[in-house]
Formats: sequence, C-alpha cells, structure tokens
Amino acid sequence: MKKIIHFIKNTDLSRLKPFWALSRTPHGLLDMTTPAFAALVCLGHFPSFWQALLGIITAFAGYTAVYALNDLVDYPCDQERLKQDVFAQRNAALDIDAALVRHPLAQGLISFREGLLWTLFWAVIAVSGAWMLNPVCILFFIAGCLLESLYCLLFKVSPLRTLVNGVVKTLGPLAAVYALKPEPSLLYLLTLFFMLFFWEIGGQNIPNDCGDMVEDIRLKARTFPLVFGIDLSAFAVLVTLYGAFVLSLILLHLSPADFTFPFYLILAAGGVILLIFPAQRFYQSRESSDAMMLFNKASYFPPLIFLLVWARIIFPAG
Repeated sequence: MKKIIHFIKNTDLSRLKPFWALSRTPHGLLDMTTPAFAALVCLGHFPSFWQALLGIITAFAGYTAVYALNDLVDYPCDQERLKQDVFAQRNAALDIDAALVRHPLAQGLISFREGLLWTLFWAVIAVSGAWMLNPVCILFFIAGCLLESLYCLLFKVSPLRTLVNGVVKTLGPLAAVYALKPEPSLLYLLTLFFMLFFWEIGGQNIPNDCGDMVEDIRLKARTFPLVFGIDLSAFAVLVTLYGAFVLSLILLHLSPADFTFPFYLILAAGGVILLIFPAQRFYQSRESSDAMMLFNKASYFPPLIFLLVWARIIFPAG
C-alpha cells in the first residue's frame, strides 16, 4: 500500500494521459452508466446522497481497475500486436477504445510496474467502497477480475472467450443492484443479466473482434469471427441485439418507477437507432468499418437508459 501511495504522489499529472488510456477511461465512463441505470431502475428512486457518491467512486474505481487489468494480462500479446502493420490504421479509426492512446503499456508510454501500481490503487478503492456499500459486492469485483483475466488468456485458445466477456459486463451492474437493494427480485436480476449479456456480445465483443480480424489472423487468435466466420458473426450480432432490445423494454416494465408510454417510445427509438439499424447494416455488408460503427453506437445504449430513468425519477408525474 505504501508503494502505491508513493507512486501516486510522485506521478507527474501531465503524465496521467497514458494511465487513463490504459483504463480506457472514455469508454469506461460510458460503461459506468450501466451499473447506475441498473440500480436506479431496480430502486425506482434516487438513493441517499452518500450512497450515490460512494457508488460513483466505487464504480469508477472498479471499471478503471478492470480495464487496466485487461492490458496488463494482454501485455505480451499487445507487444506482438504492435508489430502488425495494420495497428496504425486501427488507431486512426473511429474507435472509442483508442480515443486517447491504444495499448499505452505495450507502446512503452508507461512501465509494467507503473501499470500494475495504477491497477492496484484503483482496485483497493473499489474493494473499500464495495465493503461499505455491501460486502457481497466484493465477490462480484473479484469474479470480474478473474473472468477478465481468463478472457484475455483465451485469446489464442477458444472463441468461448466471447461468452466469458458477456458475463464480465454483467457483474458491475449486478453488484450495483445489491449495493442499494440487498434482496432484489430474481426476475429483475435475470432480465438485467441477459439484456447486458446479449448487448455485450452483439454490440461490443463480436463487432470489436470483427474490426480486428486482419491483425488477429496474424496473431493466430481464436476469436468468434475467425473461428465461425463473418457470416455467422453477423447473424449472432443481429440475434443478440434484438434480444437485448426486447429485454431492455421488459426491464423498464419491472421497475417500481412506473415508466409511461413516452419513455418506452424513446427507448424503442433509441434502441433502433443505436442497436438495430447498425446491426442490420453490418449484417448486410459484413464490413469491418460497419462493425466498428455498430460498436461505437451500441456503447451509447446504456447511457440512454440511464438518462431515461433519471428523467422518470425527476419527473414522476410525466
């Protein structure tokens, strides 16, 4: 712990950009709206000020730590990836994950030791916050770290890593629900789990892997599109996102906030624009550029739900 504090105190603030890049903070901030809406939809009202503040700090720390952990475990593979002449092309693409710097650890912008201390610092904060909210949440965080590591290690082993990643993205939101409501509805938990599981697979994981196919071939990866082909990948994207779309509407119905018709209409319109239309376009074209466009647009679906539930709680008579 002393080493972590010494590292933070002696870190030049101007050097923090590669650390935020290590944690993919722009994308992480979008992802943070997922546990936020999961908890608010379940509660149907705002938590206390201190619960909200502690929840925000804990969620930020958790996502920052887990995203950084991804690059730590992937460090050898990312070093190999840097040798691919397509790397610069992907960096220049419209990719939220590369909004700052892609793979700053592998590029030598920060050392492995610095990256490890950065990850541990945020992990300590996340565990401390989880303990104060509900100790059960620590189990979700530990499971997320272990599964995220497994996901990275399966890169050259099995396309089933896609399913692992789908589970990882559900753990933060599930922890957020337990943090504010120790005995949530099982039906709500199952609906939330499968909605996020399908959204992650169809809107994030498979499209991202489709965008990386050229370099992943050279790395001898075993990703979903490389093992099952682009046609099945496009079909899987379409099916899972239709599933996520339908389940998102059911999720609102299960909330005590009592969403009225205009909120369902806005969510449906947003789901069509951010999920269904991009998925249809990718299904028809099979182009990596359309896969990445889908990835980017789908990333904004959780923030949309978050804004809707926020508005509903503020204007309960709307």
